[in-house]
Amino acid sequence: MLFDTHFHLDLVEDNFSLVQRLEKMKIYTIAVTNLPKLFDHTEKLCKGLKYIRPALGYHPELASRYKNQLPLFRNLIGRTRYIGEVGLDNLSKTPQDFNDQKEVFSSIMNLCAEDGNKILTIHSRRAEKQVISMIGNNFPGKIVLHWYSGSLKDLEMALFYGFYFSINYSMTQSVNGAKIIEALPFERILLETDGPFTMLDNVPFTPLKVEIIINEIIRIKKNKAPAPKIDAWTFYNNFKTFLSN
Repeated sequence: MLFDTHFHLDLVEDNFSLVQRLEKMKIYTIAVTNLPKLFDHTEKLCKGLKYIRPALGYHPELASRYKNQLPLFRNLIGRTRYIGEVGLDNLSKTPQDFNDQKEVFSSIMNLCAEDGNKILTIHSRRAEKQVISMIGNNFPGKIVLHWYSGSLKDLEMALFYGFYFSINYSMTQSVNGAKIIEALPFERILLETDGPFTMLDNVPFTPLKVEIIINEIIRIKKNKAPAPKIDAWTFYNNFKTFLSN
């Protein structure tokens, strides 16, 4: 009943051993990548597994520098249903860098729309409004906004469009993150670790620790009145509903 919608498997030490543990414990994991050329390695790590799926990524902070990998992305897109990490990032970026990002992201969205029924985990730091607008209300796939940190107004628009939001431990520990979690309808919340970029006591998160995130979300939700009745099983039902709708 545990799952992680956004985990950088290829950046974790001894990832082969971790893969075996995740498979044994039946923890559903989406293994995101940061560039098309990195997908092949993660795909091989996941070969033959039931609970771990490789995602084809094109991280926005790398998109401008590696625009030449767009043809490779196009060639690989048919090998997986899962796309990520993709999106936009406008934190301390030059106008040219951000424009390059938008070109790459627009191409990715068009390719995914043509292919149909893709599951996307999307980065949107300091570019939430642009990301939501570029995806729009009629995208023929499923959208997860990963580590969302934007306004509640933009959040409402994303909810109206049917998007989901994946929550990690770092979000539960910040004032803004707690406000976002409080504002989200429970049925639109998914889980992520974003390991190894998030840590607890200087130890990187992996899907093995996703229950810690569940407990923190429940703690925040209980601050609202009336407190919703939620547990690990209800989070898993969100995940099943998300995949099946």
